[in-house]
Amino acid sequence: MLLQAGLLGMTIHPEDEHNRTLISNVHPPDWKNPDPVPLYNLVVVGAGTAGLVTAAGAAVLGARVALVERQFFGGHCLNTGCVPSKSVIRVSRVKAELDLARSFGISIPEDARLDFAVVMERMRRIRAHISDNDSVRRFRELGVDVFLGDGQFAGPDTLVVAEKRLRFKKAVIATGARAAVPPIEGLAEAGYLTNETVFNLTERPNRLLVMGGGPLGCELAQAFSRLGSQVTVAEMAPQLLTWEDPDAAQIIARVFQREGLNVCLNSTVKRIVNSGQEKRVHLESNGKESVVEADAILVGVGRAPNVEGLGLEAAGVKYDTKAGVHVNDRLQTTNPRIYAAGDVCLAYKFTHTADATARIVIQNTLFWGEGNGPP
Repeated sequence: MLLQAGLLGMTIHPEDEHNRTLISNVHPPDWKNPDPVPLYNLVVVGAGTAGLVTAAGAAVLGARVALVERQFFGGHCLNTGCVPSKSVIRVSRVKAELDLARSFGISIPEDARLDFAVVMERMRRIRAHISDNDSVRRFRELGVDVFLGDGQFAGPDTLVVAEKRLRFKKAVIATGARAAVPPIEGLAEAGYLTNETVFNLTERPNRLLVMGGGPLGCELAQAFSRLGSQVTVAEMAPQLLTWEDPDAAQIIARVFQREGLNVCLNSTVKRIVNSGQEKRVHLESNGKESVVEADAILVGVGRAPNVEGLGLEAAGVKYDTKAGVHVNDRLQTTNPRIYAAGDVCLAYKFTHTADATARIVIQNTLFWGEGNGPP
């Protein structure tokens, strides 16, 4: 069964006590938006890492803050990124250590087995427990006015959410990013996982093809391999982790080879064909074609900024669908009243960079004058 949250009908699987707790914290179904005050010092759009840090910091400093979120409080990090992935990776590391234990003289029963369903249940329990820290309730207690729903700019100093108009002195766009999905023939028909859905799994895929050898692809490829999946990684570049030094990437590649992962570099997924329950992935590697059979496909080829549906044109904010919201060195957009932070405007889409830019934005929005920023 699926739990729904928000006006978008977002779903999370399965319906158990842990996910019910999560939803009650990050998007309570019975939430009623407050009546807005005449003018906010700061309106923050998006309650992921950047938005939460901005809203909490500004509220503690005494600003009147509104925080708008259409999906889940906690954003990518809590719900579909750092927290669930590291919970699963922790178990996979234990499994890898146990596999080595016999060579250290430690007796491990031959019939010892890993229960994937229990691994994922543990992840959901941890996520639900941590979600209280990012909850709607906690931010209300900090003095933040929380509005759940789609926020759209209606002008240079106004945002509308659920038919309520929020006027602001300053605003921050912190809507984050989502998994980018390449236009590959047959991919949609075959079905695929992203970081936004892979943690809904309750059964382990026997054969997993991971598209993309970046941080997300590599960590989940290794984790699922250690948990028992037969994993193939397809990366277009000549090395894994293309932003890292080649020597470092080679170390990871050697570890993957030693652990039994099939790494295909210089490889492009040309098309995918469904064959019953099986997905036949056609690869082109160094000019040669091959077919990889998989039970599931995980797409990890990058992130796309969430800029659609925000009414940025009405606010005078320039953006594009690849780089996101355009900002200057002070994270100020083309509208001097509006700033941006986190994945929606950064090339480096990581939690710690979102946190860092949120702290910059707090300073710049609350302690500068009404003009176009500092000279």
